[in-house]
Amino acid sequence: MIKIRLLVLCVLVSTGVFAQNVGKLKNYLKENVLGNVADQGFADKKLTEKGAIEAEQVLLEAWKKEVKRKYHRFWVLKNFSRDGLQMKFDYRVFGERPEDGRSLFISMHGGGNAPEALNTQQWKNQIRLYEPREGVYVAPRAPWDDWNMWFKPGLDEFFEALIQTAVVEMEVNPDKVYLLGYSAGGDGVWRMAPRMADRWAAASMMAGHPGEVSQVNLRNVPFMIWMGEYDGAYDRNKLAVEKGRVMDSLQQAEPEGYIHETHIVKGKGHWMDRADTAAIAWMTKYKRNALPKKIVWRQEEVMRPFMYWLGVDLETARPGMAVVAELSGNEIKIEACDYPKLRIYLNDRMVDMDKPVKVTYKGKVLFEKKLARTAKCMARTLCERGDSELVFSGYVEVEI
Repeated sequence: MIKIRLLVLCVLVSTGVFAQNVGKLKNYLKENVLGNVADQGFADKKLTEKGAIEAEQVLLEAWKKEVKRKYHRFWVLKNFSRDGLQMKFDYRVFGERPEDGRSLFISMHGGGNAPEALNTQQWKNQIRLYEPREGVYVAPRAPWDDWNMWFKPGLDEFFEALIQTAVVEMEVNPDKVYLLGYSAGGDGVWRMAPRMADRWAAASMMAGHPGEVSQVNLRNVPFMIWMGEYDGAYDRNKLAVEKGRVMDSLQQAEPEGYIHETHIVKGKGHWMDRADTAAIAWMTKYKRNALPKKIVWRQEEVMRPFMYWLGVDLETARPGMAVVAELSGNEIKIEACDYPKLRIYLNDRMVDMDKPVKVTYKGKVLFEKKLARTAKCMARTLCERGDSELVFSGYVEVEI
């Protein structure tokens, strides 16, 4: 009887502590910004699973308000601006809002190293080019007039802002965000789909040139290739076939990933006479898996500090550096890693946070302990990623 009373007392005390910490979080956010939460003493306190759920709800409400405050005027003006650059956009809304939120289509126009007027005309064409049955169809105007206008450094930040704002302003489901583009916009899909792989539910490349892009990051991103049979400029048609075969080989090696289709449209050149519009319905069959069991992450020409539930220090990152990691139960198996240190972010949707988490590298145990849930980790990952589905309550950093 005494043991039972002590157990009940411990549970009540524990419940009271996490409730007190969540209360402090609520009160703090009434007058302070989300970015400063991680620096507060109460944010370091351990939370129960229930406490983490409540804290996440509080943090997400604060995040939505801050996104609204930061980007609402840009959405109204249809023009995001940052560091002297601007990305204008237009959008159309199709269908009724589903119960699980709207879809978002980011559709990149053609053009390139050409006069501003030509690229602007291509942008206006892109606004009318595709019509999904449901969703917010956004056609941004490239911030630059250059051959690589859809994958220059800085585009990632514009796309992040666009996605976050659409989630808040238009009730978009962050797991239903799709990327597509034609010609130079197709060049952008080749680059940005792998580079920002953890943002996309699916992607479709139309009539673009792949350059030296790697496709390994597309393990969890269903991907379509569309190309006219006679679109021979810069060997686009030949390269599309080659890249399709690369996707075939990747999927053969890992049948659970690399979902893809390659369409070489017979008798067509650079303009496929709208055969590629079939990509819209195909993409919408898929939703993003924000927390995949396995991640293949290769740094592209613009380095990123995180991908899905993995993170690295940017100062150690170089193009081509890679990580392969897999989650199985409460164990994370690192199969390959080019970094001296790797961070693994976790939450209760991925593992049992009340039990030890084990991290191994090629069979060697690097870590095996319980991880604490904290509002600090949750606030920090929400601020860094700006994604309601990529909020993590704990993490471990291991040395390789």
